[in-house]
Amino acid sequence: MSGNGTLDGLTGETVTLRVLKGTPGSTPVEATYEVPGVTGMVVLDAVHYVQHNLDTDLACRWNCKAAKCGSCSAEVNGRPVLLCKTRVDDLPAGPITVHPLKTFPLIKDLVTDVSRNYEVNKEIPPFTAAPDDGSPWRIQQVDIDRLYEHRRCIECFLCQDVCHIMRTHNYADRFYGPRFFVRVASLEMHPKDVLDRTELTRDKGGLGYCNITKCCTEVCPEHIHITDNAIIPMKERVADRHWDPLRFLGRLMWRR
Repeated sequence: MSGNGTLDGLTGETVTLRVLKGTPGSTPVEATYEVPGVTGMVVLDAVHYVQHNLDTDLACRWNCKAAKCGSCSAEVNGRPVLLCKTRVDDLPAGPITVHPLKTFPLIKDLVTDVSRNYEVNKEIPPFTAAPDDGSPWRIQQVDIDRLYEHRRCIECFLCQDVCHIMRTHNYADRFYGPRFFVRVASLEMHPKDVLDRTELTRDKGGLGYCNITKCCTEVCPEHIHITDNAIIPMKERVADRHWDPLRFLGRLMWRR
């Protein structure tokens, strides 16, 4: 499909989209569209066809169409995905439902307000190195590999959407969510960072609410092992630093 909504490589089949449309304060309505099938079509292609040819009022956020900007997050057949990475021919036969991310406030149609995520991001102290003593930094490859995995995050916020703490229990006001536990982990595990963010992660971040369901890892388009390589290590650090009896005694002696 070209950028103007015209089609190349028609398959002769028809794709049925059921898109949830609505605005804040209105009752969302699922609109049905019939889109000509195209070889290699992704759901974002079908949405673009609708916007250009059937419903110019349909709102959808997107940018790169290369699965790297994280903009086109939505729920397809009930699963949080990137629209530009979800091929139509990989989905079960039948109508394809496209809904906005459930966890975040609705702006219009498939566009949601994810600004809360950026407010959380501001609460996390940035990378802070020890004072420069003039010596070169030497970092082991295992640390580089660990940090590289964390830095692959494209902030699509699919992990935030699927997390039941935020999605079902509505604890967004007291729970940072998987994406930001990954960010904290990337800082805490950096061998040259000197800050301790475990108290922030435990208290304001609400790390204790997470019960390790691994649903966030399952939807990550960058295949980051969010639970195993970020959340669990942060839980271990919090436990070591705040509930280890020897550390507790050490803090009491230091205060004296």
